[in-house]
Amino acid sequence: MSGSANGSGAARSRLLDELSTVSRRYMASYALFNQAVADSIGLHPTDLQCLNLLTLERGPVTTGRVAELTGLTTGSATRLVDRLEKAGYVVRERDAADRRRVLVATVPEKIAEFGRMWERLGGDWSALFSDLDDVELGVIVRHMRRTVDFSSEQIARLRGERG
Repeated sequence: MSGSANGSGAARSRLLDELSTVSRRYMASYALFNQAVADSIGLHPTDLQCLNLLTLERGPVTTGRVAELTGLTTGSATRLVDRLEKAGYVVRERDAADRRRVLVATVPEKIAEFGRMWERLGGDWSALFSDLDDVELGVIVRHMRRTVDFSSEQIARLRGERG
């Protein structure tokens, strides 16, 4: 099927090999960048990613939700929230609808400070995509969504094998 979306054998094989190599470099560079950012603000890398995920939620969440987001046990998630609270990034508050429930809420001022620090470190990341057209951006978005889904499945599989 030369010329199809799947490409020809040898050329496709080379591209898949290159994709494998560049993907591994990308993941390693992101992990190292995440570690450096976490170190610079005195957080553990997992805590930093939890904070990132909390800013994507629609509002305050339970510690159980923190555990779901991070894949940690509820005990580990509680300790993570303790560390974020001590650092001033989150507060615990009573749920207005159910006073027995405690929610974890981000502190807007600290999140804004975090965002400013992130911009100083990373600059304008959108410049990386300025030479791409909408179709190319769509391919990247689709790839990232598929990668997130695939990673979630693999994490669940790996955790299932441990249990």
